[in-house]
Amino acid sequence: MNFRRKTSEPVEIQLTPLIDVVFLLLIFFMVSTTFDRPSVMQLQLPRADATQEMPAGERVRVGVDAQGRFFVDGAELVNTQPRTLRAALSRALEAHPDAPVVIQADARAPHQAVVRVMDAAARLGVSRLSIATLEEDPR
Repeated sequence: MNFRRKTSEPVEIQLTPLIDVVFLLLIFFMVSTTFDRPSVMQLQLPRADATQEMPAGERVRVGVDAQGRFFVDGAELVNTQPRTLRAALSRALEAHPDAPVVIQADARAPHQAVVRVMDAAARLGVSRLSIATLEEDPR
């Protein structure tokens, strides 16, 4: 008897269906995942438990009161525009170019006002900037 031998096909792993399944899983997880952040953030802001004394010397003090008005070295500015703040800060830094800038902001001062002072200092190239705090009572 003359039996014919079956010609066997070479064994291959088909990658196309595997890649399709992986992409479908990827799409499924991307669509089903939510990227929403909660609208109300619960923050616990840090407290200044210890204060660090700045060395004595020349410093430029920028004050921000509860209404968001600015004071540069004790003199109140005529308005709260960023240009006015930059000009006054620039004049104060001309007398002491390497002096650090100390922000003395009221606890109820608007955050935007403090950021405006920091932005003005950064635009003038100030690299030494600090925020003045009071040491808390250990009760």
